[in-house]
Amino acid sequence: MNTRITEHPILGEQQTGTLVTFTCDGKELQGYEGEPIAAALKAADVMVHRYTKKDHKPRGIFCAIGRCTDCVMIVDGQPNVRTCVTPLKAGMKVQTQYGVSDKPFEEQ
Repeated sequence: MNTRITEHPILGEQQTGTLVTFTCDGKELQGYEGEPIAAALKAADVMVHRYTKKDHKPRGIFCAIGRCTDCVMIVDGQPNVRTCVTPLKAGMKVQTQYGVSDKPFEEQ
C-alpha cells in the first residue's frame, strides 16, 4: 500500500523530485527532495513526530498546513520545525521531539 502524500492542501500537488537520503532518529530513510518532511516520514511509516511533555502522548500530522504544533520535530538541531510544510533536503537529520524543548525524545 502506498502511503505517500501526493497532494497537499496548501502546497498543492507534489512533484516527484530527486530521491534523497536523510535520517530520522538515526535510521536512514529516503524521500523526495522538496516534499514536506512529514510526507517522507509518512511514506516510511513514521507516524510519531513528538511526545507531549505533560502526558507523554504521541503526536504526528494533524492539520498538515503549519498551523498546529503536532508535527514539530528537531531538524538539523533546530527544535519546533513544522515538518508538514518544511521541504526535505538531502542529508537532513530529523529527530523525534519531546514537548517543545530542544531535546530529542530519547534524551528525556
